[in-house]
Amino acid sequence: MLTIEKLKEFGANVDEGLERCLNNETFYLQLVNRAVQDPAFEELGEALAQKRCDDAFECAHKLKGVLANLALTPLLTPVSELTELLRNKSDGDYDGLYARVTEEHAKLKALIDNA
Repeated sequence: MLTIEKLKEFGANVDEGLERCLNNETFYLQLVNRAVQDPAFEELGEALAQKRCDDAFECAHKLKGVLANLALTPLLTPVSELTELLRNKSDGDYDGLYARVTEEHAKLKALIDNA
C-alpha cells in the first residue's frame, strides 16, 4: 500500500500536498494513485515524438498542475521545465527532459505497484 512515508522517501513535499487536501491522508493518497495513472504521461511522449508541440504543451501543462497540487516535486520539476520550454517554443532538450519525467514517473509508479 502506498504510504506517506514512501512518498516522503520519493521526495514529495507531503506536508504541502496534505495541506491542499485538508490533511485528509486517505484522500491525498487516492489522488496520488490517480495522478500516476493519468494518460497525459503517455500522450505527452507521443506528442513530443510526433513534434506536436502545442499538444505536448497541453499535456505537460495539465500534468504540471496536478503534480504541483500534490507536491510530487521529483516529478514536478522536469514536467515544469518541459512545460516552460514548450510554452515559449524554445529550443531545448525535450527528449532529455521527457526521459527524466519517465524515470521519475516509473519510480513513483513502482511505489504503488510494489505496495
